[in-house]
Amino acid sequence: MILSWRRRKATRHANRKEFFAGENLDMDMGEIAVPTHFRCPISLDLMKDPVTLSTGMTYDRSSIEKWIETGNRTCPATNQELKSFDQIPNHVLRRMIQDWCVENRSYGIERIPTPRIPVTKYEVSRICERIAAAARRGDDRKCGELVGKIKAWGKESERNKKCMVENGIGCCLSAVFESFATISLEEHGEILSEILSVLPWMFPVSEEGQSKLGSAGSLRGFVSFLEGKDLSARKNAVLVLGKLLSLDQKHVDDFVESEGAIEALVRIIREPICPAATKAALTSVFFMISSPSAAASDEIRSRFVELGLVSLLLEIIVDAERGLCERALAVLEGLCDCKQGKDKALENALTMPLLVKKILRISELGTEFSIAIIWKLCRIETEESILIEALQVGAFQKLLVLLQVGCGDGIKEKVTDLLKLFNLHTSKVDCVDSSMDFKYLKRPFLG
Repeated sequence: MILSWRRRKATRHANRKEFFAGENLDMDMGEIAVPTHFRCPISLDLMKDPVTLSTGMTYDRSSIEKWIETGNRTCPATNQELKSFDQIPNHVLRRMIQDWCVENRSYGIERIPTPRIPVTKYEVSRICERIAAAARRGDDRKCGELVGKIKAWGKESERNKKCMVENGIGCCLSAVFESFATISLEEHGEILSEILSVLPWMFPVSEEGQSKLGSAGSLRGFVSFLEGKDLSARKNAVLVLGKLLSLDQKHVDDFVESEGAIEALVRIIREPICPAATKAALTSVFFMISSPSAAASDEIRSRFVELGLVSLLLEIIVDAERGLCERALAVLEGLCDCKQGKDKALENALTMPLLVKKILRISELGTEFSIAIIWKLCRIETEESILIEALQVGAFQKLLVLLQVGCGDGIKEKVTDLLKLFNLHTSKVDCVDSSMDFKYLKRPFLG
């Protein structure tokens, strides 16, 4: 009874403290109330970059841009139809807001910085013309200055990046890259590297831009940078390449024919620069080994296997984050379509326990890839030991659980097929938990 009373008293005391804390907070906010005309009518927050529309109403730039981007064609406050989407900076109001921030800095309010004026379509069009003219003259220095300006614009805001992408600056830079790469990679290496530093965020580029980047000269340039020592240039080259090869099979076929292309990609995976670069390299490899031409694909897969890609993929799958792990599994599945790939995967003691462990552990896509690889390996009729090894690391239990939680029709057929194969051998082995740390492995790890 006494204990219950004490609890109620303590609760009332805590509620009272919360009430008075809230009251004090309201009082503090009241002392520094933001003037209504300083607040954005959309977000009701203090405006940092006030702009005025054709209706005469002023909004914070980020808020009104989101309003327009979602398809609205009226003024939020007046509901009048916008005759123009032009946003005129309200410098007078912005200075008033800055002065108010300074006056109230004792309350912890920071002065809003003076916003930079966003880049315009005209400026983008003009700089494209100047870069193209400089490239025709072969003027590396001037092209470098202009590319530096583009980089500066991009660093200022995402809005600037979007404006440049939408107004074709990616196509312009692609043409300039092709022009200099075709003339001489050694002589124009510096400007080519500068262009590569901005191309990754220029996608999607137009078909014309894609054709420029997919030309023989440009592809040789990519391979040259991938083989180089400059880590930044190597990263940018593979980022652009990953996006380019995902757009058109023709670019894939042409890149495969480039001398040193396969070796350069494997090097990126073997000597990782950053996760983004490794993902781009794996994406490139995936499209290269997925060629519609069966004969060509087998030859490419065999080359990747000879260069030790299977072991590299297994190392990635062990502890990589989801996106990287999914790509590594996708490539490994592709390599297992050829005999050399299957043989190399089966030689490695890590393969089967790792694949079983990853089922239901990464993502739905990761599970599908893992099942597909196991299915390809276990259907080798002459290798009963493969089925027994899969059972030993808990594949049978994992597949049963997968059927219970549900899976897609495509993968369900493979799961059912595997369970039928495993059922013929379950009496021959004692299954172990696939979550074990692989300490029971007796076979050596093979490269």
